[in-house]
Amino acid sequence: MATTYLDRIVASHRASAGADRRDPERLAAEAVSQPPPRGFEAALRAHRTVAVISEIKRRSPSKGDLAPDLDPAELAGRYQAGGAAALSVLTDREFFGGSVQDLRAARAAVGLPVLRKDFTVSTLDVLDARIMGADAVLLIVAALEPTELERLLDLARSVGLDALVEVHDEREAALAVEAGATLIGVNQRDLYTFEVDTDRARRVAAALPDGITRVAESGIRDGADVRRLADAGFAAVLVGETLVRAPDTVAAVAEMCVERDRT
Repeated sequence: MATTYLDRIVASHRASAGADRRDPERLAAEAVSQPPPRGFEAALRAHRTVAVISEIKRRSPSKGDLAPDLDPAELAGRYQAGGAAALSVLTDREFFGGSVQDLRAARAAVGLPVLRKDFTVSTLDVLDARIMGADAVLLIVAALEPTELERLLDLARSVGLDALVEVHDEREAALAVEAGATLIGVNQRDLYTFEVDTDRARRVAAALPDGITRVAESGIRDGADVRRLADAGFAAVLVGETLVRAPDTVAAVAEMCVERDRT
């Protein structure tokens, strides 16, 4: 089977994790001693409109540089002013140009909960997320074995983190539900071609049971896209490239904060 961009990124992260000799017990003690998290999933559920998770993203493997010189604190402030419910901050340096410092600076600048957007493959990755100040961690079903997914999901909860479990199709969605995920992101981008399939989120959302907080990811350009996703049952959207490149960040976020049906 052909490899995807995700395969290459995850292989790099697994190599780094395999070489990490830090003591998990010491890191776990440090993780649980951190100040209380802000409640990522609760913030999405409580938001008065479709909850916009605004992403701080310097570059991507598919598009190259997006905003390499962005100021994470300043951008976080503009996102909050536009009505964002939460932040997503890339901390992967090799492929996305992010850093732990970006996350810390963004979180310190606003009162919003923050997702550590990275490629979580180990116990230490989860503990690091809590220690650096994240309120949620990303778990990608396509990057993990089912037993790993369940173990890392349980660990995240045990140290106070929410977990956004990302899926690409109905099979992965079933695995996420089986593992106990309550916050599931549907990525509309094809792992092989990079193309965005705007029907993917709606198809996969229909396969998710009631009680799941649904988040749509990738290829979301404007309020009309958000409205269609809200009609398909999504409570939140995660938007990166569109907002990072927007000439008026505050207005771009505000346009995406559309009303949603709470029945």
